[in-house]
Amino acid sequence: MKPTLRSQLCVYTLHSGAVEVLLDHPGHIEAPNWHPDGYLIVNGGGQIFRVPLEAPTLHSIDTGFATACNNDHGVSPDGKTLVISDSRRTDESCIYTVPIGGGVPACVTKETPSYWHGWSPDGATLAYVAKRGGPFALYTCPVAGGVERCITDAFDHVDGPDYTPDGQWIWFNGERNGQVDLWRIRPDGTDLEQMTDDEAVNWFPHPSPGGAHVLYLAYPKDTQGHPGELDVELCLMPASGGSAKCIVRLYGGQGTINVPCWAPNSEQFAFMRFVP
Repeated sequence: MKPTLRSQLCVYTLHSGAVEVLLDHPGHIEAPNWHPDGYLIVNGGGQIFRVPLEAPTLHSIDTGFATACNNDHGVSPDGKTLVISDSRRTDESCIYTVPIGGGVPACVTKETPSYWHGWSPDGATLAYVAKRGGPFALYTCPVAGGVERCITDAFDHVDGPDYTPDGQWIWFNGERNGQVDLWRIRPDGTDLEQMTDDEAVNWFPHPSPGGAHVLYLAYPKDTQGHPGELDVELCLMPASGGSAKCIVRLYGGQGTINVPCWAPNSEQFAFMRFVP
């Protein structure tokens, strides 16, 4: 049996390249979001936690019956609502919203499995990945619920959709013929464009709020899926595409930056690394 990894909640500062460990936790926590009021949100053990930046400790957020939350969670553009993906009442992951301070979950789509990943800048629409008989594909749905729309199903697997700050594109990672690259597409499903073409296995692209950069996770060549416990890289590329730069090397993968993690001012982002 493998020993439990320590989880280090970290912040990277762009102008200096410095990495600060905010919280060194003896258990397993994942997937930080950055709330504009000065705290981070992570998950662990099926729960969601708030981590204040000025005094980094775990504070549980009440998510009602949703006590089997996974690492696909995030914050609305106005900071008032939390979206979670939970499987307590369903066989597989289902998407809910709750007030940011906690409360009763409201179901967005009853179709499962569904894993949230992106929120449109106008606050109206959620982007997520879902499996509806075929491989995982990119879907959108109104926040209040309604008819979901498949944006692209032309891949062997899709994950990690996230909107650009102007709402004009959805970035995601897509697999074709065993290779995972980053792509972007219009929210109406047009103008599909490949954004990386290298030997790395690239996942979880996150456009910065200021619109200048895209942060993503690069696995080693031939990695299958998006496992944890590997030597991986965090990379930064121009939002318009082009050459990427590795800015952090770490032990991690699954749970490192699965969901949007930028600070609102685009000067920092949060990530998880793990220590054996």
